[in-house]
Amino acid sequence: MGKVSPVSAKYIIDTLIQIEGTVDKPDVIGAIFGQTEGFLGADLELRELQRSGKVGRIEVRLDVANGKSSGHIIIPSSLDKAETAIIAAALETIDRIGPCNAHVHVEKIDDVRVSKRDFVIQRAKELLQKLQSSVLPDSQEITDEVAQSVRMMEVTEWGPERLPAGPGVSDAEDVILVEGRADVLNLLKQGIKNVVGMNGTSVPESIKELCRQKVVTAFVDGDRGGDLILRELMATSELDYITKAPEGKEVEELTKKEIHIALRAKIAAEQFKFEANGARKPQLIQQGYRKAGQREFVQRAAPAQAQKSEEKVDVSNFREKLYDLVGTRGAYILDKEGKILGKVPTSELETTLGELQNVHAVVFDGSITKEIVDAAEDCHAGFVVATSSKVRPNETKIRLLTQKDLE
Repeated sequence: MGKVSPVSAKYIIDTLIQIEGTVDKPDVIGAIFGQTEGFLGADLELRELQRSGKVGRIEVRLDVANGKSSGHIIIPSSLDKAETAIIAAALETIDRIGPCNAHVHVEKIDDVRVSKRDFVIQRAKELLQKLQSSVLPDSQEITDEVAQSVRMMEVTEWGPERLPAGPGVSDAEDVILVEGRADVLNLLKQGIKNVVGMNGTSVPESIKELCRQKVVTAFVDGDRGGDLILRELMATSELDYITKAPEGKEVEELTKKEIHIALRAKIAAEQFKFEANGARKPQLIQQGYRKAGQREFVQRAAPAQAQKSEEKVDVSNFREKLYDLVGTRGAYILDKEGKILGKVPTSELETTLGELQNVHAVVFDGSITKEIVDAAEDCHAGFVVATSSKVRPNETKIRLLTQKDLE
């Protein structure tokens, strides 16, 4: 009897079988041939298809438990899609195997060529990578590689947690504390060697001890993650100074000039704690980069003091909700009491608003667009709050607020 080799098979029929009794594999195969014989015509007769090599060896896998049998029937096929599907459907007409009732259900038909294509793509990537790595680099690549190797050699491990650090941490009286290994590398690149990375948001015990022994400056990213790390450090460690990268930037991507500006603009940790707990937002490095931006903030903040107390409550609630969403690409829909009616992905916000009415406010992680504003107007929303905006406030009757407006 002819057989289809796995190489020539195009499809694999995977069928689940459940039998109300104990049977053997030959019983199953006999039922397959016997109950499909003459059912589909001469062209799709299973025995003939096997002889001609269009259907491969039928594999039966059975397990017996509690007096019942169950398992899988695997049939390789080199027929076309339609013919393979017909053969698969015919298997589901089998209702008895040996003396026992049976139930047959086709779980899936796999296209063998898909897995072959996936293998080809993956292997091609590997071969291309090897080819590119073997190409002779230009002089700049050689220089960069040597410089990178020197910096990597300077990175040491510090403390029992084996934190990434520069070679000058142990001997220096002042230490700069950053978030991770990439930040340590960037500061080493600029010649700053008294630096150690935390490797996460939780504060290692060795860092707490370091803060008790040396003068430590925390240098964090200019994003919400940096704020969270500062909050944790202030609660658990004896920091001396604090500074941040410019808003939206990370320490690992700063230039030499930006790093030195940030370190010169550091403030005492006690001052930061006082301002954070008081009415004034901590004034960090961001104001040292764009004085014009600082004036704009003051000009925006002045009219806000004249707002109704009810709107102030709203703004405070909006700030809290927006901070919860930063980095999630999600959106909150709020009622007049500021309670969350629902949360949806930002990508589905416009569609969702089209199905609602009398929404009080929309808060989301993303940029305000004309389409979202139009959808908010249609559902009579009073506020749209987001991290940024592409729409001018005078282009809509809805009040638009961004992350900067809520600071």
